Parts: sequence; C-alpha cells; structure tokens
Amino acid sequence: MSQPTHTRIRMFNTKDTYPNQTLDNDLCQAVRAGNTVYVRGQVGTDFDGKLVGLGDPRAQAEQAMKNLKQLLEEAGSDLSHIVKTTTYLTDVRYREPVYQEVGKWLKGVFPISTGLVVTALGQPQWLMEIDVIAVIPEGWTRSQN
Repeated sequence: MSQPTHTRIRMFNTKDTYPNQTLDNDLCQAVRAGNTVYVRGQVGTDFDGKLVGLGDPRAQAEQAMKNLKQLLEEAGSDLSHIVKTTTYLTDVRYREPVYQEVGKWLKGVFPISTGLVVTALGQPQWLMEIDVIAVIPEGWTRSQN
C-alpha cells in the first residue's frame, strides 16, 4: 500500500456502529487532507453511540454540532473555519428548529450551505444529518481554551 495522503480521524467499522445492519465498511469521522477537513455526516448520536433527542430535530442538531466541533478541533481546525455545510432533513417541517440550532453554532461564520429533504437517513430515528468542509488557514493554530 502507498503512504496515505491524508489523516484519518476516529476510524471505525460499520459492523460496530450499525449492529442492526449487516455491514462491514472501514470509515472514519473526519479526514484532513492538506489544509482541508472533511467531516462525515453527523446526527444526534454521541460518540458512544447514544441517541440524543429522540423525536426532537433541534436536540439532534445540537448533538450533531457538538460532534462537529469536537471533530474539527481534533483535526486542527474549528467551527469558525467551516466553508460548506450540507444539511439533510427527513421532514421539511424540521427546517426551522434545525437551522436555528445550527445558526447558533455558526454565527458570524458565513459558510455556503445546501439543504435537502430526504426520504430517510441511515437509521429511522435520525431526523437530521449535517456534514461540513472546513479549512485550516496557513499558519493558524487553535487557541487552547
């Protein structure tokens, strides 16, 4: 195998994360390639696999944003460096609560954004999912708060 051209963050296998499905895919939560960070779609499930906000799209969005914040920091970036979001909703009526929650976390960031209403997500209890692309500016180092 050749040397990887990117850094994988929080690698996992889908047979562990989707025990109710017959899957066996090697994935990761985020990838840093050069100064770009790509984060896998985040839902209302924490990193221990616990769903937060059953039936509550705003609470699921809050957990998804907590996940994004942590993953971006682990990759050497942060929420302020998000350049693109893609948000998936299972019902158009979830748009306001989800976008209001995401907006709190991204105030002053001004990313480009795509929003989609889809029939379903990977698990029936998931009401929303968001993935992002962020950058790490040249010479920038995250302050340790």
